[in-house]
Amino acid sequence: MFTRISHLLRRRGARPGPLQHARALSASPPAGIAHSRVYQQSPWVYVAVNRIAEAAALVPLRVLRQAGGRAVEAPDHPLAGLLARPNSSQSGFELMEATVGMLELHGNAYWFLGGREGGAPEEIWPLAPDHVQVLADASSGLRGYLYEVDGVTAVLEPAEVIHFRRWHPSNTWYGLSALEAARLAILSDRAMAEWNQAAFGEDHGVPAGMVVVRDFISDGDFERLKRDWRDSYGSGQRRTAFLRGDSVSWQNIGLSHHDLDFLNGRAAHREEILNIFGVPLGMLSENATEANAAVAERVFVERTLWPKLARIAAKLNAELLPFWGAGASLAFDDIRPTDTQARLEELRAAYPVLSINEIRERYYHLPPVVWGSVPAAGGPQDGGSAVAGDHLGQLAR
Repeated sequence: MFTRISHLLRRRGARPGPLQHARALSASPPAGIAHSRVYQQSPWVYVAVNRIAEAAALVPLRVLRQAGGRAVEAPDHPLAGLLARPNSSQSGFELMEATVGMLELHGNAYWFLGGREGGAPEEIWPLAPDHVQVLADASSGLRGYLYEVDGVTAVLEPAEVIHFRRWHPSNTWYGLSALEAARLAILSDRAMAEWNQAAFGEDHGVPAGMVVVRDFISDGDFERLKRDWRDSYGSGQRRTAFLRGDSVSWQNIGLSHHDLDFLNGRAAHREEILNIFGVPLGMLSENATEANAAVAERVFVERTLWPKLARIAAKLNAELLPFWGAGASLAFDDIRPTDTQARLEELRAAYPVLSINEIRERYYHLPPVVWGSVPAAGGPQDGGSAVAGDHLGQLAR
């Protein structure tokens, strides 16, 4: 995909102009961490980022218009089609998954807006964050972006790039990666995993015990004793050490109870990494009860996923939607859990004012039903309140 972007940029030209005189500000990854390598090699970083990115990509992003004082979906809006099929290589789901994933790993995500100069975007391409540098100077601030990939270097205008970034306490131009906060836990967990591999990998088996032969025997008898013992009791990397001595004895040198605290250390690192990314342990723990899992899911949606979606929607409303003028907005479906009884009471209060079809459209973006325009005062003979009341309960759930 990035090769296709390089061809696209090569065709459009680098457009060097005055931007090349601006200063490139580089964002370095935290010491000892390469973002993409960590995602590939750290199981808990992969689990956290993958869970967040896929969950975010599943939430519909809708273009809304104002009609009669309320927002209704506008599926015919040009931006709706662009977000559904942003480029020749990706679907809308893949674009949003990549965007949220890059935000989690790098703290930054970039969209390149392709199209005719001066016109509305016709394509959206995600840019690799570790190949982007901000061009800025002290006098005028942001001047553009420098992008290098596949042997192509291009200077991009600010209007050609949408830069999503997380808040950084000490950097104006770049977002803070969660990997920086999780650096020690990630490096320690990786070191423990590497120690495990080195200790128990091929030809590195740790002896579970020692057989000490104290009486003098010939070399041939000693080798025969080792061979017979291993044939009877050895398997895989669970080995036994043999030492010469005056008689034969056994000494246990396996891992003690305190040595097994190593496993508790890895569990602590897992919990720390997941907490930093905002993935409650109850969503993944095999020991979580149904109640714990339900609470964890609610916390994940309300405190982790929804703020990320709100950030992206606000950015797109400010920098992408204006290409098509005013009168529309972008919004993700509100996936935050609500109390069923409170929602039912809200719908019952609205029903004398709004029809079933209006409630379906305003609250749930659902199509109208034949009997949905019947007023609340209507009786069962005209398909009214009895059916409508049951339907309100279903909607509230």
